[in-house]
Amino acid sequence: MSEASKTTARCLCGAVKITVSGDHKEVGACHCTMCRRWGGGPALAVDVGKDVTIEGQDSIGVYHSSDWAERAFCKSCGSNLFYRLLQTGDHYLYAGLFDDQDDFAMTAQVFIDEKPDYYAFANETKNMTGAEIFAMYAPPAEQP
Repeated sequence: MSEASKTTARCLCGAVKITVSGDHKEVGACHCTMCRRWGGGPALAVDVGKDVTIEGQDSIGVYHSSDWAERAFCKSCGSNLFYRLLQTGDHYLYAGLFDDQDDFAMTAQVFIDEKPDYYAFANETKNMTGAEIFAMYAPPAEQP
C-alpha cells in the first residue's frame, strides 16, 4: 500500500485499527433484519474490498451470521467493525469507523424491501431488494 492511498478506521476505544488501500467514499445502507438487529438501525457501510490490514486482532470477535458472511466487533468496546463475505474475503467497514468521512456519499441501499416505514433516507440511491442481493452474493444451492 502506498502512503498516499491509505485510509484508516478505528473502533470507539482504539483497540482495533483498520487500514485500507484506495479512496473509498461510497456508503451503502443495508436495511435487512439482521443488520438492524446487529446495530439497532440500518447498517451504513463502505465496500473496501480485500486489501485490509488490521491491528488489534486479539480484540476482535467474529460472529458467523450466515452461510456466506461473518460480522466482526471489538471485544473491548463493542463497536461493529465489518461484514466480510466468506467466499471472496471482501470487507464492508462501518462508515462511522473512518477517521475521515468528509467526502462520503450514500450511493446504494440494499434489502430495501425489508426497510421499516419509520425511517427514510432522502438521498437518491441505487436500491436493491433482498432477492437481488441473494442472487449476487449467496452461494449457489446444492443440487440433489
